[in-house]
Amino acid sequence: MAFDLSSSNESGGVDRELKEFLLMEQKKAQFQQQVNRLNDICWDKCVTDKPGSKLDSRTENCLKNCVNRFIDASMTVAQRFSGLIQKQQ
Repeated sequence: MAFDLSSSNESGGVDRELKEFLLMEQKKAQFQQQVNRLNDICWDKCVTDKPGSKLDSRTENCLKNCVNRFIDASMTVAQRFSGLIQKQQ
């Protein structure tokens, strides 16, 4: 099966789809970077001693709270952007 991309409509559609795909992949990569950064921050903040085979309750609670604050902040930012997008439309 051969694809003829010489037509401006088809080429424009492919370009748009490719740009959208690349943008989505960039957003995924940015999110993954944020998650990795969160892991580093939470680990440095919560794990002060050399961890054993099991986390103590203080460390476990600290990690849970750290992750929950990250989720709260992410949801707040997402809602804010959603509101801005709705205002623009």
